[in-house]
Amino acid sequence: MNEVLLLRLVEAVEALGLKSTALVPPAGDARAWRYRSRPARFEPITRLSPLRLDELREIDAQRDRFARNLAQFAQGRGFNHVLLSGARGTGKSSLVKAALNAWPDLRLVEIDRGDLADLPEVLDALAQRPERFVVFCDDLSFEAGDAGYKSLKSALDGSVAAQAERVMIIATSNRRHLMPEQLRDNLDARGRGPDGEIHPGEAVEEKISLSERFGLWISFYPFSQDEYWAIAQQWLRHLGVPEARLEALRQPALVWALERGSRSGRVAYQFARDVAGRFE
Repeated sequence: MNEVLLLRLVEAVEALGLKSTALVPPAGDARAWRYRSRPARFEPITRLSPLRLDELREIDAQRDRFARNLAQFAQGRGFNHVLLSGARGTGKSSLVKAALNAWPDLRLVEIDRGDLADLPEVLDALAQRPERFVVFCDDLSFEAGDAGYKSLKSALDGSVAAQAERVMIIATSNRRHLMPEQLRDNLDARGRGPDGEIHPGEAVEEKISLSERFGLWISFYPFSQDEYWAIAQQWLRHLGVPEARLEALRQPALVWALERGSRSGRVAYQFARDVAGRFE
């Protein structure tokens, strides 16, 4: 009977996401890890993306701002946490992957947005390592009441802990303010919110306050037709398609994008992979 009760207690603790022991720091010679919450651990990433910064096309301004800030961080100088926001498939995540190859002394931990409630424990664990870490959260967004919201907000605000100067937080999101914005949020113009809130404007401020804690905002925009084709050519060359065949592929590339309703770098890469796979 006691064993049954103990088992139920353990299951209840796990269900609540409570930790019975301190999180063990990432170990070994890996350069990147994924944080897993059940059970809490760091999994090494053995195969890193080979992307290089100079391979990213049509985002020169965004790349330069990002690289300058990351260089400051790597050199132990002042830096800002980074929010990469905007159109999907435009190179936000690729910038982070390529940066790890540009600064080999940096280390990276990827954390899922659903695990951000564990961020304080993750930062405490990283503080036990001497390297500088990038904590990366891809496709970040929140709904009302998400547990990770306050944890991330606190981490971005900074703390008296020493690890704050050796950790940079980078997030990507399709939403600049990270939370859904609704038409009813603008009802403060009438002086009262839809639920009788006297100061609905303050609720709106709360929604955008998290994104404002990222010191560096870098925005990405949909590509023009020419920019999309330039990216497609880059990937076609990278995948071994002969230069002489490229011009004939322009129209198929545009049709490919039209069918998907998007002229993004991701779509250009998918087109290039399709062509390269059929090329003899």
